[in-house]
Amino acid sequence: MNHYEAINDVLVNLFNEILDLEERALITPEYKNISVNDMHIMDAVGIREQKNMSTVARALNVTVGTLTIAVNNLVKKGYIQRVRSEEDRRVVLISLTEKGEKAFCHHRDFHEKMVLAILKDLNVEETEALTRALTKLQKFFRSYQA
Repeated sequence: MNHYEAINDVLVNLFNEILDLEERALITPEYKNISVNDMHIMDAVGIREQKNMSTVARALNVTVGTLTIAVNNLVKKGYIQRVRSEEDRRVVLISLTEKGEKAFCHHRDFHEKMVLAILKDLNVEETEALTRALTKLQKFFRSYQA
């Protein structure tokens, strides 16, 4: 297999493999009522912060309407809370509840283990090369217009 074929094979399979592993690692009996997508929403909200819906929607690259539906479900399940801004009562801010912060930490720990496992056996040059390659891939994904 040449480099082109090897890279193509990795890219085609890696995304689904990461999603599958992430789901198995994150959706434990304690978090069986939420999805990986819900975890990513909580990650975008962040810990010990209040953010408006537009900021979170932009971070996730979704519409505010789409985010509202997901946030409604997370509020009902006790992971996110809504409060009105003191400065502008029209603005609704969202933040994680204690339960949401616990889920956030669970998600963050999975990602930390994943990254550390990748970096464990790489030397400085390999780490820098991987970082450059993944950054180029990210730029491609962000700029790709179908």
